[in-house]
Amino acid sequence: MKPGNPFQPPAVASALSALSRREMLRRCSLGFGSVALGSLLAQERSVAAGSAADGRPLPQFRPRAKHVVFAYMSGGVSHLDSFDPKPELRRRHGHPMPVPVKPTMFNDNGNIMGSPWETRRWGRSGLEMTTLFPHIAAQADELAVIRSMTTKVNEHAQGNYMMHTGFPFTGHPSAGAWTAYGLGTANRNLPGFVVLQGGGAVVPHGGVGVYSSGYLPAEHQASILQVDRDPALANVRPTEADRLQRRRLDFLRDVDTRFASEVPDPQVEAAIRNYETAYRMQTAVPELCDLAGETAATKRLYGLESGDAATAAYGRQCLVARRLIERGVRFVELSCISSGIGAGGPGNPWDQHGQILEGHGSMARQVDQPLAGLIQDLRARGLLDDTLILFSGEFGRTPFSQGANGRDHNPFGFSVWMAGGGVRGGTVHGATDDLGYYAVQDVCNTYDLWATVLHLLGMDHEKLTFRFGGRDFRLTDVHGEVIRAVVA
Repeated sequence: MKPGNPFQPPAVASALSALSRREMLRRCSLGFGSVALGSLLAQERSVAAGSAADGRPLPQFRPRAKHVVFAYMSGGVSHLDSFDPKPELRRRHGHPMPVPVKPTMFNDNGNIMGSPWETRRWGRSGLEMTTLFPHIAAQADELAVIRSMTTKVNEHAQGNYMMHTGFPFTGHPSAGAWTAYGLGTANRNLPGFVVLQGGGAVVPHGGVGVYSSGYLPAEHQASILQVDRDPALANVRPTEADRLQRRRLDFLRDVDTRFASEVPDPQVEAAIRNYETAYRMQTAVPELCDLAGETAATKRLYGLESGDAATAAYGRQCLVARRLIERGVRFVELSCISSGIGAGGPGNPWDQHGQILEGHGSMARQVDQPLAGLIQDLRARGLLDDTLILFSGEFGRTPFSQGANGRDHNPFGFSVWMAGGGVRGGTVHGATDDLGYYAVQDVCNTYDLWATVLHLLGMDHEKLTFRFGGRDFRLTDVHGEVIRAVVA
């Protein structure tokens, strides 16, 4: 109220007029503790009432899923050797391609190459898949396989950005950041977007920008947890007494709040929230990564006792992912570990331009049992209906060989699958041609994929926008249609 207001006592008006803006902030800063307490109580009430813990309203229509686990297969899984088997490749093995071949990454193109893995029908639904992923295939009735996915790009870094952000270059928010921004957090002690690593897994080609919050508030960027290290998140390990650390954080919050009042900047506000989240994570993360309370049967289910170190490491990621979901984290991404076979390096371990039998075989052993275990464990705990699992790489592989025994990149048609979270299990959507080269039926793209994911989370992909540089940006750019056929 302004001085001179007839409803304001003269003494109050006089006192207010003598206060500068800076002095008002300084005096009010002494009340931040009570403000914080009020905020915490409001968060608890809002979550109970159906809002996010940060006060943001939850989706306007009923979500089918509340969480996402993104099993990202960096390097490009061969759809022809897994979820889209083609008998024609075996019949024509060694023959020249009967159609023109577009330029490939290395243009070292050979003849048609049949798959070394056997094709079978799996589950009650009879989904056709190869034996490359026998554990995942055994969960066929939970899978919605999209065989007509396409992408605009044919190179790893661009492909990783395209699949994560909807744009083939850096600077845009990752899907996990968009999810956290759209839904808010359901647990104030943990970030909304977490990337899990372990066993030597590293960031895909393109760098940490694939996990960025871009122009969204910085609080929505990914937190990377090393699940097999202590501490799992090195920069939240306390290095001083809690009392002293709390005083430092209060001082930083005071300074940042004063600055933000004079130079409004959402990134400053995000920094204040990040400090507080990091402080709380010091207690939450060690408990999260401590698997001592998990049963031996659960650990076996995920492959933690496997003789293959990579399987055990990826299994630990999957088990921690389930624990994150139980604690309300919105978006969890898993990271593959390089097998060191073929051309696949640490940043793109599925990239077998040679030795695809050995390389894909090793990579499949790494992720197969743990992901199948995650599906089974979520189902047994009643969490699968609320959790969407997405399995994808940045593109597929060619039906013709590269060199003697590898496959090059193929962006013109490849497969992804989803499970849980409101999808129609035991189904196939779309198709590639008889050689698996081009998508020819119900052709989809990455925009359609993320439009569908957001729809299952209860969000309209056309309305989840953020204004930056005078334009409203979104995860699906100006494209995308929900793939209704895979929605239950």
